[in-house]
Amino acid sequence: DLPHSTGKTRKVAIADDKTLAQIEKGQIDFDILYASPDQMSKLVKYAKILGPKGLMPNPKTGTVVANPEEAIKKQTSKNTVFLKTEKSAPLIHTIVGKLSATDLQLIANIQAILTSLPQISKAILKSTMSPAIKLLLV
Repeated sequence: DLPHSTGKTRKVAIADDKTLAQIEKGQIDFDILYASPDQMSKLVKYAKILGPKGLMPNPKTGTVVANPEEAIKKQTSKNTVFLKTEKSAPLIHTIVGKLSATDLQLIANIQAILTSLPQISKAILKSTMSPAIKLLLV
């Protein structure tokens, strides 16, 4: 969780019969799909659709939970970020905020991420289509 909003909201869905019908029609209008363990057997036939898009619920990512409603309340916050990693390199991608945020808000968000991951030895800040800025870690 970050001290200030990142400005990005995520569309979240819970695996139920209605959601499964939408997936079958090819209407995927969510960014994260949560499922209870008993729903996973119904989702197996949609793995070829959801898997390549990174939407298949998985216990490792925390999207297979006993009570999906409670998990959604925590994950839909604009202050919660997910860290994406590269398979082939020790690299983390994440969002810290939008350019419309104040400098102090962006600094606070960056400091929150860097303090929560003390093993980081090098950090680079970059917005879309801009040059990279190396951060000095102290």
